[in-house]
Amino acid sequence: MAREAIDRRALEVLDALPCVPLGHYPTPVEEMSRLQAALGGGPRLLVKRDDAISFGFGGNKVRKLELVAARARAQGADTLITTGGVQSNHARATAAAAARLGLRCIIVANGRAPERLTGNALLDGLLGAELDYVATREERAPRMQTIAADLAARGRRPYLIPLGASTPLGALGFVKAIGELVRQGVRPDVIVHATSSGGTQAGLVAGCVLHGLPTRVLGVSADDPAATVVATVRQILAGVQEHLPVDAAALAVARPIEVEDGFVGEGYGIPSDASREAQQLAALLEAIFVDHTYTAKALAGLIAGVRSGRFRRSGTVLFWHTGGQVGLFA
Repeated sequence: MAREAIDRRALEVLDALPCVPLGHYPTPVEEMSRLQAALGGGPRLLVKRDDAISFGFGGNKVRKLELVAARARAQGADTLITTGGVQSNHARATAAAAARLGLRCIIVANGRAPERLTGNALLDGLLGAELDYVATREERAPRMQTIAADLAARGRRPYLIPLGASTPLGALGFVKAIGELVRQGVRPDVIVHATSSGGTQAGLVAGCVLHGLPTRVLGVSADDPAATVVATVRQILAGVQEHLPVDAAALAVARPIEVEDGFVGEGYGIPSDASREAQQLAALLEAIFVDHTYTAKALAGLIAGVRSGRFRRSGTVLFWHTGGQVGLFA
């Protein structure tokens, strides 16, 4: 079959997948002309405002959860179990999805229970989520399995959602998002976004391939080394064929998986000078808020790229704002 026919068929199958409608779309695409001017010109700068998703304080995880929660509901789940840090945006979005669907939610969080609930931890409580704390990130996945086994032994129906809902099914939320972008008439030369658990980047890459866009997708890591994130993205892409009629091997090599890890700073959840500058510039020049430890690191990567001439001056660079502004109040 011709390449176009394969893409069309895959997108038709994608549209038919069960989906729980949570957000309202499309999210806006806005010019960042004042930021562009402050950086001395360069490429046209746009921002895709997934921070403006209307459900549960928004963010990129909502797009993933629309598909993942639909699968959980179809399997008769009564409990969603997920994981993240104490201030995890994904955990908050999962708790919101569970509340909307009338499901129990258990969050395995690495760290200590805060003395005073703020930010996402406050919202988790308001949404009725139950928190189970472990000391390290490495303990999270085993603890999720233990909780799920215990619930199943007592006749409950748990559904595990990995970190970030970064599964092949969750990634398809961003294949759909690229379709949304195309319908908005936007075909950027480069998409820059924050990357960590890999699902968003896998979906953006697959979306560009399946929609026929030559767009580069540049993920700016908030924590892990580039090689680790690249491997995770490739693994997620390999699983897309479980849900769509695509050649996973061809999809995985159709585009370079680009990850920049030079803006991690001292680690996950720790702001850097560059992320604080990016946060301030976005607020002062565009009235856009980014959290200082995750999304701001990606914006810092974009700013550095413009300043260094990394992006073609006549091109268009789109910053995919993946949300996380609740982190400002942690």
